Amino acid sequence: MLSDKFTQFYRYKITYTLSIIISICYLYISFVTGNFIDTTTKELALNGAIFAPFVILDGEWYRVLISIFLHGGLTHFALNTLSLILVGRAFETYFSPFKYISLYFLTGIAGGVVSIYFHPLNVIVGASGAIFGIFGGLVGFFVANKDALGNQFKEIIKNVGLILLFNLGIGLVFPDIDMSAHITGLIIGFVAGFLSINSKYFWAFNLFLAILIYLFSILVLTKDLFIN
Repeated sequence: MLSDKFTQFYRYKITYTLSIIISICYLYISFVTGNFIDTTTKELALNGAIFAPFVILDGEWYRVLISIFLHGGLTHFALNTLSLILVGRAFETYFSPFKYISLYFLTGIAGGVVSIYFHPLNVIVGASGAIFGIFGGLVGFFVANKDALGNQFKEIIKNVGLILLFNLGIGLVFPDIDMSAHITGLIIGFVAGFLSINSKYFWAFNLFLAILIYLFSILVLTKDLFIN
């Protein structure tokens, strides 16, 4: 029994490792704030969440990375972790660990930077941008390989699409959820997944994306986001 669990963990080691890191971060924030159910935006901002004045005015860009692992309450944490496990294991079946990690972090960071631009006065946390990047990557990969998948293609797209629509629906129901990060991750992930049929195209796109994120960050710095 123990060996079976270890085998499953090793098979999906990236997904479960990311889930464990997210869980540890949630437990840490809960311990520090003394609130396991619902963390306030002030408490999140003081513990590494994205808050544009801190990021832009104080140069605390590390928050864009840390925020990928933080969540604003038990419901937010549970939904994102479950979504990551569901889609991440499927993604890990088709993608190498390096491709998985690169897409996860690039889409998560891109979603954070875009969120700063559109919501400069919001406190932003969550792995949603990265998770939607994985969603998009999986869909893009299946579309690129639809001929090879044959009759399985429709069934796979249906199952992934249902999970995707569920998560998009949650974003529409709860106004506090940042849809800009979701959409950014989804689009970037789809393109990367589609291009992954050729590794050279995939890594070239990743390099282009990294440069684009850097240039967009400069735009964020030079634009006064705090004027209504």
